[in-house]
Amino acid sequence: MAKVKLVKTARPKKVPQLSPDEWEQGWQSYWKQAGFTPYELPVEERNKATQEYRFLMTSRTRKREIERLARIEAEFIRGFKGLSKLGPAVTVFGSARFKQNHPYYKLARQVGGELARQGFATLTGGGPGIMEAANRGAHEAGGDSYGLNILLPHEQSINPYVDKSIEFRYFFVRKVMLVKYSCAFIVMPGGLGTLDELFEAATLIQCKKIGPFPLVLIGTKFWEGLRKFGRFMMEQGVFKPDEVGFGRITDSPEEAVDLIVRSLPRAVRNQLTPIQSKK
Repeated sequence: MAKVKLVKTARPKKVPQLSPDEWEQGWQSYWKQAGFTPYELPVEERNKATQEYRFLMTSRTRKREIERLARIEAEFIRGFKGLSKLGPAVTVFGSARFKQNHPYYKLARQVGGELARQGFATLTGGGPGIMEAANRGAHEAGGDSYGLNILLPHEQSINPYVDKSIEFRYFFVRKVMLVKYSCAFIVMPGGLGTLDELFEAATLIQCKKIGPFPLVLIGTKFWEGLRKFGRFMMEQGVFKPDEVGFGRITDSPEEAVDLIVRSLPRAVRNQLTPIQSKK
């Protein structure tokens, strides 16, 4: 009988828990070598586009494919024009399902207020739940509150705390806008859409297509499973700890925004104009 050769597996590596200062030092060390892609700021006046388009619901033809490309291009142009004057902004991702009395709604509202006080514009998907809460906090504190609303069959409407809204029919175009015009991301508890947005941002940062931009998750209990899975993945060697050094989990809106301010390049920090919250 042939002998069975046993394959020894590598022992899992222990991933250290980092303090905020250690996290920042690791972040700065990693990205000092990686370099920084320019963060665009407004330089001239732009006009808002208003044209709307319908979904394509018929069979595929060359003509209709060209028309679809034209609609996609028009959405990109509308987004670029509508956001071209936007200064440093932070996108807040999160579920549309949390109501006003939910603790996560209250946390997101604090996040929006804290972002406004530090001088950031707040970007969200423009809908209810976490998006509404973040827009509400920013609006109440006197900051810029933007909503990039997606048109859905069940008619998701823009929340009342958005000062400027842009509507999209294509999820991927909307997501490009939420990423392109942000210099940081805060991820609140959410479902599949939130996870999609979280991993989209994380992948682009890891691959150095954007950033280095901070990515902070709020809700230690909610994200505990993801934290454990992330540590397991690191132990398996699919990515290194410093490649996700931009991801931190906290329960404090103040800490989240402070980490963002501390982690941004000086050139971006210099564009911030902190404001006092409205009484």
